[in-house]
Amino acid sequence: MASIRVEIFIEAPPQFIWDAARDVGALHTRLVPGFVTDTRLDGDVRIVTFASGLVARERIVDVNDEGRRLVWSVVDGQPTHHNGALQVFEEGEGSRVVWIADLLPNELARPIGAMMEHGMTAMKRAMEHQFADA
Repeated sequence: MASIRVEIFIEAPPQFIWDAARDVGALHTRLVPGFVTDTRLDGDVRIVTFASGLVARERIVDVNDEGRRLVWSVVDGQPTHHNGALQVFEEGEGSRVVWIADLLPNELARPIGAMMEHGMTAMKRAMEHQFADA
């Protein structure tokens, strides 16, 4: 099983970032605008449309406010198994955000890893811009 871990430092407080991350239906407007172009909720599943045109159905597994940790699983699409987790940690004057994905088949690791890197860059840009404007 492929396991991908991407980390980034964001110059914004962890609660500010967590507030956007836990808003699972607003990826496209709050957390990663530009990377995600639409998010719709259907019960405990969110339908995510990425800027690339890819659409994923993701079951929300857990929203843990105490640990500032969000867990989801892709339920439709290319992966035969997918578990994703995003966690926000306090670090100095800002935050360290860690995104982990475990998936099968292993051949998807490179393209999904590249998507995750792009998503983290979009998150950093959006969160720092929004925090500066707050």
